[in-house]
Amino acid sequence: MTHMRKWIPLVLIVVAFAASAAVYGRLPDPMPTHWNLAGEVDGWTSLPWGAFVLPLMLVAMWGIFQVLPLIDPRKDNYAKFRGTYEILILTITTFMLGVHLVVLAKALGSDISIDRLVPIGVGVLLVVIGNIMPRTRPNWFVGIRTPWTLSSDRAWERTHRFGGQLLVAAGALTVLVGIFAPELAMPVLIGCSVAVAVGVLAGSYLIWKQDPDRNKPGATGVRRP
Repeated sequence: MTHMRKWIPLVLIVVAFAASAAVYGRLPDPMPTHWNLAGEVDGWTSLPWGAFVLPLMLVAMWGIFQVLPLIDPRKDNYAKFRGTYEILILTITTFMLGVHLVVLAKALGSDISIDRLVPIGVGVLLVVIGNIMPRTRPNWFVGIRTPWTLSSDRAWERTHRFGGQLLVAAGALTVLVGIFAPELAMPVLIGCSVAVAVGVLAGSYLIWKQDPDRNKPGATGVRRP
């Protein structure tokens, strides 16, 4: 199952390209690719970019995720959360594929309520990421990277624990607002983002201050000359 999970994102990327190819002849040129808070089109992209830009972004994103563990100074830690890392890649790929399919559907004239669907999707994304975040291990690219989490393994672990809880709460609230009051989704999402950012910054600093090993050479696990 673990081996299969690694390759599922590639299958989803193929699905994204296949979906665009299947409906390409019926897409308008230019096609709508952006909507305002009221769900009204306010941005268009000419073909073929409009049909394939998101699948191409998926390819680029997948490639970046493969390279990061190779260039990270703390690359050895990736083995400790490999399953979580693969779930993160799968979650983001699935979300972007969903966005791509919604864009195609809207371009073909579907009456999907994008102002309701997008906040729900973003909320679910935050809930999933918040749940897996505590399982990450210190690294330089994935997770909550503040000066304090990057210089203290203790600060990293505890910040990701409560930071994940904040993300889950923010995601659940965003989903509820998307269902019952989509017109408030963007203000709520912005407010939650600010609250989470301030919370993790302040929390990581306070935890770092309490770490007796924070100023010791090698405290982060990185060898120093």
